[in-house]
Amino acid sequence: MTIQEKAQTVIDEFAMFDDWMDKYAYLIELGKDLPLIDEKYKDNQHLISGCQSRVWLHAELKDDRMYLTADSDAVITKGIASLLIRVLSGQAPKEILEADLGFLKDIGLQEHLSPTRANGLMSMIKQIQLYARAFLLKSQNA
Repeated sequence: MTIQEKAQTVIDEFAMFDDWMDKYAYLIELGKDLPLIDEKYKDNQHLISGCQSRVWLHAELKDDRMYLTADSDAVITKGIASLLIRVLSGQAPKEILEADLGFLKDIGLQEHLSPTRANGLMSMIKQIQLYARAFLLKSQNA
């Protein structure tokens, strides 16, 4: 599936809920299903700065596709990481860099996050894009 197809699936899932408390509950459930990052990546090198809670993010390139894993000590943040990973993991770095992440606005997430969580979301996105940019440059120089 493409990034946009995965994003549309997320939009459709969140559209099933009318109340934002239900959407938060769903986000928490998504976080519980997040495949955990290997413990060796729960270090300062993989810790995302700018997040209120602690978030670790790891990326690796396999067969020209970028795969992401993450963990957080906060359930909502873990759910947010799960959304990003679900939509972006398994895609080519170039596609990730060109991706329209408007689905986050479409599901109403950005307007329902506290300013510190919104900053954390932006920090996660920036870190994913940094990984993608590094992998893209590495493949172009190979």
